[in-house]
Amino acid sequence: MSSDPWGRVDETGTVYVRTADGEQVVGSWQAGSPEEALAYFERKYEGLVVEIGLLEKRVKTTDLSSKDAMAAIGHLREQVDAHHAVGDLAALRVRLDKLVELVGTRREERRAQRAKQSDEARHAKEALVAEAEELAGSDQWRAAGERLRALVDTWKGLPRLDRKSDDELWHRFSHARSAFSKRRKQHFAHLDAQREEAHKTKERLVAEAEGLSKSTDWGATAARYRDLMSEWKAAGRAQREHEEDLWNRFRGAQDVFFAARGSVFAERDAEQTENLKLKEELAGEAEKLLPITDLKTARAAFRSLNERWEAIGHVPRDARPKVEGRMHTVERAMQEAEEAEWRRTNPEARARAEGLTGQLQAAADKLKGQIEQARAQGNDARAQKLERELEGRRALLDQALKGLQEFGG
Repeated sequence: MSSDPWGRVDETGTVYVRTADGEQVVGSWQAGSPEEALAYFERKYEGLVVEIGLLEKRVKTTDLSSKDAMAAIGHLREQVDAHHAVGDLAALRVRLDKLVELVGTRREERRAQRAKQSDEARHAKEALVAEAEELAGSDQWRAAGERLRALVDTWKGLPRLDRKSDDELWHRFSHARSAFSKRRKQHFAHLDAQREEAHKTKERLVAEAEGLSKSTDWGATAARYRDLMSEWKAAGRAQREHEEDLWNRFRGAQDVFFAARGSVFAERDAEQTENLKLKEELAGEAEKLLPITDLKTARAAFRSLNERWEAIGHVPRDARPKVEGRMHTVERAMQEAEEAEWRRTNPEARARAEGLTGQLQAAADKLKGQIEQARAQGNDARAQKLERELEGRRALLDQALKGLQEFGG
């Protein structure tokens, strides 16, 4: 018979293990010595120790599921309870019980973690839905479209919720994307229609612009080109593949017209500049007639200058007031001289002037007599009143005499 602290072998070869409840039969051994029997079942115990240690490590350091961990614990417990090993089986049971507690703790931790992750995922998906619903009303088609695609990628990376919650949030998210896509499609369909209409309008404008390019009605055509440009801007943009070609044709037609007009205007400006020199020379000759002393000679000379002036033609617009003003000054002096000559030689006007002068002189003489009479009578007040009246008559008489002198009197 052989024994150790945890087991023994009797004379029949039966192997026992010692437990708190007494000895339990482990098995029988007939193939060798009792020591070999004990060593064999002790090795089986060590094997259980190793398996339990490995399971403890897996539970602590890996994501082994609670179900699989409990199944492995149950399997080991069956082996321990079968008493097919020699060793401290009670200690193994204690370790297995602690392992059950650890698995329970880890299960609760994972449940809490899943609940936390689920809550975080719910909030994240709700935020994605809220942003998608806001973007559904955006007119920033490119930026909003790119952002919605990014939101889809973010959604795919989030954990699933319970089916009902996940389906409800996804329905809202998908509806927002569909609403945006529908609005964007409608927008670009409308935009395509507008661009097609702009294309037709600009084809018409180009045709008219090309038709006007050889016109020589400079003012009216330039004004019409300005109107065409306003219509062009109001028409909006045509399709990209047509817009540049239409613009080049439209602008090219204008360039042809304005280049031709510019050439004509340049020639006209040169001619008008030369005309200005000639008219300045005539204005200088006219100014030499001043002051007018011989009206007849001056009138003939000015008439000849004016005929030459009219024959010359236009001068630059900005120079016109100054040079024409010089001729107008001479012309006004000529008119004033003619009016003075007419007054001097008009018999009726001379007679009226002589008559007025005579009447004023007679009235003045009469007032003098009345003043002398009033003083002789000692009526100074009446004499002073008559003197003031005489002063007024003398002032009128002086003016009348000056007018009479203009007639050579």
